[in-house]
Amino acid sequence: MHSKALAPEYQGALTKMSVNASLTDVLAEGERHLRAAELSGSQQEVARAGLAVAEAHRRLGHVQDADRAWKASYRAARSAGDTGAMAWALWSGGTLARQRGALRLAFRLLGLAADLGKKGGDVVARGYSLAGLAETGRIQGDYRTVAALHEQLLAEARARGEARHTVWALEGIAQIHRNTGSFDTALAMFEEAAQLAGSADDRRGRAWALRGMADIISVRDNAPERALALLAEAELTCREMNLSSALAYNHKMRANVLYRAGRYEESRQVYEEALGEFRAMTEPRGEALARLGLVKSLARLGRDRAQTAAELDGLRVALDRIGLLNARDMVDKAYAELGVSPAVDTVAGEGGHR
Repeated sequence: MHSKALAPEYQGALTKMSVNASLTDVLAEGERHLRAAELSGSQQEVARAGLAVAEAHRRLGHVQDADRAWKASYRAARSAGDTGAMAWALWSGGTLARQRGALRLAFRLLGLAADLGKKGGDVVARGYSLAGLAETGRIQGDYRTVAALHEQLLAEARARGEARHTVWALEGIAQIHRNTGSFDTALAMFEEAAQLAGSADDRRGRAWALRGMADIISVRDNAPERALALLAEAELTCREMNLSSALAYNHKMRANVLYRAGRYEESRQVYEEALGEFRAMTEPRGEALARLGLVKSLARLGRDRAQTAAELDGLRVALDRIGLLNARDMVDKAYAELGVSPAVDTVAGEGGHR
């Protein structure tokens, strides 16, 4: 039996905030309580309110503000001797690092957060930090290493009845199955995640699950209209909650669906929209994936082959630097799909973050 979804990152005076609260509302409330905590002199409350501020900034794409906020939260938690709050601040910092494409830093911060969560007896902070490590490895494409951790976290979340974490784990495992070609299993898990998120009133989790379902339906069933309808439903949630990152990824998936359907001019337009959104929030992974889709769309629309090859060369180097193994493989496949060869040797001397 799962409870309604909760937002454990909203702490202290913000514990009653809904997981579905608009991020602009979360930010306003967080800043209001942060000012009150600073006036009261309670470093523990400064840390807790600061965490909500950091997370709202991060999800809104305010990278520099988020970076300052999580570090301030950590300093306040350390000053108060609150190990659990220190773990949460590091979790926020590690999640931001992953969002910015700094995967090595993400692994380090999330590992420290997991250790502090265990030391401080904060089971949820430790679980979120381990989930962050698993997600970072999955995004990197290191499925063999993190698949077991995803399954472990799913079992723990189910046992505790934590709906939001169960949804996250289901979606992560589903994505691994999707990327390794097990479409039926992936779709079933995305559907379970969507149903559970709906029952638990986790609108953010449901929006991500709908995106995953749309992807599979587009790839496996060649049913673009069904996929686009799912994405349109998810987009409403993203806009209502001001989920900037989720909205950008939703648009990128919409472009993917249009591209697969052979609607190249439409896909070009939507890839360009997503690219602008990712650049505005300094999210290099999303930016690179949108660039890849844009290159492919332009190639289908008659772009010069040499320009296409040069753009793919640059993307492969960028993805190598970030350490995104799966995305790099996608670029390699694009060369063959578009009938072009690398303009230069982009492999020699380029290392990832492994």
